[in-house]
Amino acid sequence: MVAGADDIRHARYDTARVAALIREAPPEDPVFLFRPEALTRRAETFKRGFPGHVSYAVKANPSTDVLDTLVRSGVTAFDVASVAEMRAVRECLPDARLHYHNPIRSAAEIAEAKSLHVASWSVDRLSELDKLGALPPTTQIAVRVTLNRGGAAYDFGTKFGAGPDMAVALLKDVSARGLSLALTFHPGTQCTDPHAWTDYIAACALIARQARFRLAALNVGGGFPSREAAEGPVLAPIFDAIRSAIATHFPDDPPTLWCEPGRAMVADAAWLLLRVKARCGHILYLNDGLYGALGEWRDMPVPGQRSTFGPQGVERGGNPQPFTIFGPTCDSLDRVPGTWELPSDIAEGDHILIRAAGAYSTALVTAFNGYGTRQQIDLRTVKGGTGQGRLAG
Repeated sequence: MVAGADDIRHARYDTARVAALIREAPPEDPVFLFRPEALTRRAETFKRGFPGHVSYAVKANPSTDVLDTLVRSGVTAFDVASVAEMRAVRECLPDARLHYHNPIRSAAEIAEAKSLHVASWSVDRLSELDKLGALPPTTQIAVRVTLNRGGAAYDFGTKFGAGPDMAVALLKDVSARGLSLALTFHPGTQCTDPHAWTDYIAACALIARQARFRLAALNVGGGFPSREAAEGPVLAPIFDAIRSAIATHFPDDPPTLWCEPGRAMVADAAWLLLRVKARCGHILYLNDGLYGALGEWRDMPVPGQRSTFGPQGVERGGNPQPFTIFGPTCDSLDRVPGTWELPSDIAEGDHILIRAAGAYSTALVTAFNGYGTRQQIDLRTVKGGTGQGRLAG
C-alpha cells in the first residue's frame, strides 16, 4: 500500500524528531516511539472503509497507550485471547464488547471470561463448545472455519479451525443450544490476496446453507496487511472484495459483518529505535534481538523501512551492504535470520530506526539474560524536529 501524502508528511516530521532525540539525549536502551496520530488515522481507515464493524485484536499490541488511543478513536469492540487482555480492555473501556476468539480455553479461563461478560466466543470443535456450559441466549458463538489455501505470510489454519463439514455440525449444535449463530475465519497473517476473503465468504455462505440456518454475524478475521507489506494489493481492494462477496453470497439477508485487525491496525503506531553495541566487519551486535522486540523476525520476515543515524542524529549515507544481526544476549541463537541492508559506514554507537514496529514487538519482549529494559516515548513530545527527515534507508 503506497502511503498517502498525509502519512508521508507525518513520517518525515517524526523522522526529524527521532534525529532530534538522538542529538539531544542518545538512548542507550531500546526505545519504542509511540505515534498516536498514525494509530488514529489507521482506525479511521478501517472504520470508514470496512463494510461493517471493527474490533481490535489486542494481542498485536496490548499497551494501555494503544488501547486508550483506539477508544478515543471510537473503537468499542476488542478481540481478546486471554483473561489478562479482557481485564486490560475493561480498564480502558468498561462497557467494551469482548470477542473471546481464542478457541481453546481452560475451565478457569471460561469462568473468568463469563464474569467479564464476553459477548462472542469462537469454537472449532464440539468438546470446546461443551466446555462453555450454560450461556445467556444473547451470547454469540462463532464457529471458526479453515480452508486449505495459501496467500498469507503465515498460515493460521494449522492450529485452529474446523473444516466445512465440522462447521456445519457445530452450527447445528449451537442452534440446538439456543445461542446466536456466527462464523469466523482468519486467512493468515499479512494476507495480500483479496481473493482469500472472497473464497472464505463463499465457503461460509455454503456452510450456512447446508446447515439451513441464517447467520447472525460473520467475522472475516484479521490478516489484513500492514502498509509496508502490501506492495501490490492495499486495504481498499480487500474491503471492496469483501463487500462484493457479501452481496454475491448473502444477497437477501446478510449477516452483521465484523473484522478484527491487529497488525494492520497498529504496525505504524510505533517505531523502534535500537543502538549498535559493536561492529565486527559485516556483523552488528544490537541492544535488542530475538528475545526482545525482534522476536517475530525469527519466524517470518517483518517489513519496515530502516534509517541509520550516526553522531548528532545525522543519517548515514554509505552504500547499502548486507549485515548479519545479533541481539545482546549471551546466546548464539539470538540472531536475526538473513541479513539487513544497512549503510557501509555504520559504526558502534549508531542508532537504527525501524519503522512499522508497532505490532508483535512490545508484546514479545522478555527479560532473558537480564535484558528487556526499554523506554516508550510519545514522539509528539520530542522537540527540535525540522520536518526534513528522510524516509529511505
